[in-house]
Amino acid sequence: MILLLTACGGTSKTTTTTTTSNNTGSGGGTNTGGNSSGSGSSGGSGGSGSTSSGSVAVKHVVVVVFENADYSSVIGSSALPYFNQLAQQYSQASQFYADVHPSIGNYFWMTAGQDPSAGAQNPNPDNYTGTVSGDNVASELTKAGLTWKVYAQSLPSTGYAGTDVPPYLKRHNPFVYFDTVLGDPTQLANVVDFSQLSTDLSSGSLPSYSFIVPDAVHDGHNCPDGSDATNCAVTDRLAEVDGFLKNQLAPLLTNSSVMANTVVLLTFDESATDNTFGGGHIAVVILGGPVKTAYVSTNTYQFQSLLQFTLQSLGVNSYPTSAVSNAAPMTEFLK
Repeated sequence: MILLLTACGGTSKTTTTTTTSNNTGSGGGTNTGGNSSGSGSSGGSGGSGSTSSGSVAVKHVVVVVFENADYSSVIGSSALPYFNQLAQQYSQASQFYADVHPSIGNYFWMTAGQDPSAGAQNPNPDNYTGTVSGDNVASELTKAGLTWKVYAQSLPSTGYAGTDVPPYLKRHNPFVYFDTVLGDPTQLANVVDFSQLSTDLSSGSLPSYSFIVPDAVHDGHNCPDGSDATNCAVTDRLAEVDGFLKNQLAPLLTNSSVMANTVVLLTFDESATDNTFGGGHIAVVILGGPVKTAYVSTNTYQFQSLLQFTLQSLGVNSYPTSAVSNAAPMTEFLK
């Protein structure tokens, strides 16, 4: 089936016409074309390495997660000129859908390939206080001999795994729920304040995988003054997202030598008003030297595919759950 997409701003872009088939994995339900639910533990098989499947080797993958915005509120919005500039310049997954509502389940899907917070026994998953057992992106990277860090804005202290200290929100940092991290002080020390990012870039020590957690003021969750989102317009919150990208991520995004072999994924965790495929239609932009330029995909993806892609881009072909192993591959975005 051929889907047609008109890019915002009148800029012509290449659009893929390959149809993605649905994939069902016992660890997480149906991926692409439907909401994925459940909590599998069996991972995929395969070796590990340090090269990507594209023509440009990937040394670093960076995932940046923003909050609670409909696709239609983001793509083409005047509140997000820099975000949309990147979307036009690089690649866009125009049919990407979050897995669930509320937020925390999507954070688990994109890092652990399962959602242990789900279920009728937990009517408010964002209050989840459990520990997530089994493999995750951090443990897979560690087994492959690769490095990782969480750069969390407004984090109270290195390795902090406690409750919310606004504007830092624990539920936006899935790594501090993983037993493989909590049980190992060396691993927990990889959870650092966002300010460490510029230091690591300057010293040439950016890890293989980075998970960037803006605080609630800069990720679109709250108003610019820190108050509840209902106290301001959507455009006010999205303008903070754009400012974070353009200003606070500048040390990364304007570093041409690092970006030459880095893949950056900009995603929102869930839609604000849409329930399609569980979590609604969201904006996902992929950029960096190894990424295709002026490219729009109309294939359907969810966070299982994003997790597979982050590992596969780094040459890791072992995945936390079968839902991730069986997800639709996103390698089309690499050159």
